[in-house]
Amino acid sequence: MEEIPQKRILIVTDPFIANGSMLDLITAPLRRGGADFEIFSDVVPDAPIDKIVLGVKACLAYKPQAIVAVGGGSAIDSAKAIRHFALCAENYGTVRLIAIPTTSGTGSEVTSFAVVNDTEEKIKYPLVADYLTADEAILDAELVKSVPPSVTADTGMDVFTHALEAYVSSDHNEFASALAEKAIEICGVFLLRAFLDGQDTHARNKMHVASCLAGMAFNSASLGLNHGMAHQLGAQFHIPHGRANAMLLPHIIEYNADIHKDSRSRSQYEPCVKRYATLAHTLGLSSYNKVMSVRSLIQWVQFMLKDMNIPEHISYLGTISIDEYMSKLDAMADAALEDSCTATNPRTPTKEEIIGIYRRLW
Repeated sequence: MEEIPQKRILIVTDPFIANGSMLDLITAPLRRGGADFEIFSDVVPDAPIDKIVLGVKACLAYKPQAIVAVGGGSAIDSAKAIRHFALCAENYGTVRLIAIPTTSGTGSEVTSFAVVNDTEEKIKYPLVADYLTADEAILDAELVKSVPPSVTADTGMDVFTHALEAYVSSDHNEFASALAEKAIEICGVFLLRAFLDGQDTHARNKMHVASCLAGMAFNSASLGLNHGMAHQLGAQFHIPHGRANAMLLPHIIEYNADIHKDSRSRSQYEPCVKRYATLAHTLGLSSYNKVMSVRSLIQWVQFMLKDMNIPEHISYLGTISIDEYMSKLDAMADAALEDSCTATNPRTPTKEEIIGIYRRLW
């Protein structure tokens, strides 16, 4: 940061980071390099539109030469949206975006995706465009050592879901697949270690790398129904994004593969079954046929949820009533079908099938 050529910097972050010592790791080098900076810290989870509007106003008033996003996915997504809308409103030149993630989860620092939240309509909108991609990403595992175990679990399973969905996406390709496989391999070895011991620097480093790899994988191949449905759980019930992904994942694998606990071997399977089986082998799960490979993968995910204290069902959260949840199924299914992530799911879902998955999740 000390050598950054731009000398007028807007830092976008959340209040927790802004009021703690972590931000000194960013601001001290800026001061040494003679840069002037302002801090916009009105960032909250899920990047709501009203907060982005405030950020756009701050950006237009300060007119930075660069924006430095420091935080998790919400801070980085907010910075992406702020830069875009500020330049749309008043094009005063090029503004460099530098993303510095403080969680190992979203991979937003290397993607052309940003998710913004319409809190009034209770809909999350995934934005996808090349101009949203940060110009530079800085990965430093020192910034994630203080992340609590619950956030490590949620964000880590977000990494896993990114990689898995990219791998079976209808737009999968060799480059995305290689990145996704490596991210899956790293998660299999280091996610639980990072959860159990936040000071395990090696595990933290590995998960930070896995997050970036998975981000590059889905930036190329996109995602699937898991994210399409998880976005609605976040918008309607404020369930953390990584946690929503993790809770849905066993159900989505089962749906996509069309393999359940009573399945038997057959001559033909959904095309994604072979790819799921490959990932099961990547995780070291041994099995003697495709059905058992997929079942082993589902059971591995369920094992991780239990070991990292992630609820397997919505009812286990204890914050949402069954009537409240069931009343939203129709609207969530409609929104999930419209979600851009769902378009590249390996199996094309119907509204009734999505409602059925949401019901089973309860």
